[in-house]
Amino acid sequence: MATRLPTPDRARDAARSREAILDAAERLFAARGFEATSLQEVGEAAGLSRGSPGYFFGTKQELYEAVLARCYARATQAVRSGLARALKSGEPADVVLAGAVGEYFDFLTANEPFMRLLEWEALGGGRVVAGLPPHAEALQEALTALVTELGLSRHRRAEAAHLLLSVMALCWFPVIHATTLLPGMGLDPASPSFRAERRRHVVELVRQGMSSIIRTRAARRPA
Repeated sequence: MATRLPTPDRARDAARSREAILDAAERLFAARGFEATSLQEVGEAAGLSRGSPGYFFGTKQELYEAVLARCYARATQAVRSGLARALKSGEPADVVLAGAVGEYFDFLTANEPFMRLLEWEALGGGRVVAGLPPHAEALQEALTALVTELGLSRHRRAEAAHLLLSVMALCWFPVIHATTLLPGMGLDPASPSFRAERRRHVVELVRQGMSSIIRTRAARRPA
């Protein structure tokens, strides 16, 4: 008997179902964590049958890993797009860095579920994410992009790593603590004006710091 190939309509329906499951799983895992989320709840949240997540992804662990892999794919694509723009711009290092910081802040605010997934992972000791190839690949690609954008030599990669950590902390902290620390300071993290001001503030901090580093190094060079 000849093998029946899936029709284009069925293939499209399957692809849409997979995306709906991934979207729902990302929201629920981010809000509740891995342990408190069931495959049946994901299916219902996706508007599909309770058994659909298991049919498409197998176990809850496999679905969780697929969600994280998709998040990292978005992050990697953002890094590559930013690097391409930076190399094309021909701007000085501090201007390039300021642009990268702004883009990173925009990425985080547009992908808050991803941030919350990583917070759950941190609370669990990196149970899953540390063993996922996309995790290390995305971070190494971001680090390489920063080294390239700033024109740093290879032996200064550790310095670039510390700079990347500082940028991540400045952008990450106020977004992830939108419901904990910020309200106590009278700040409304959901306000577009707050996000615009925070973005400007972080960009300016990093730009000033980078300019200071450049001036200090120039002064240390032998005449």
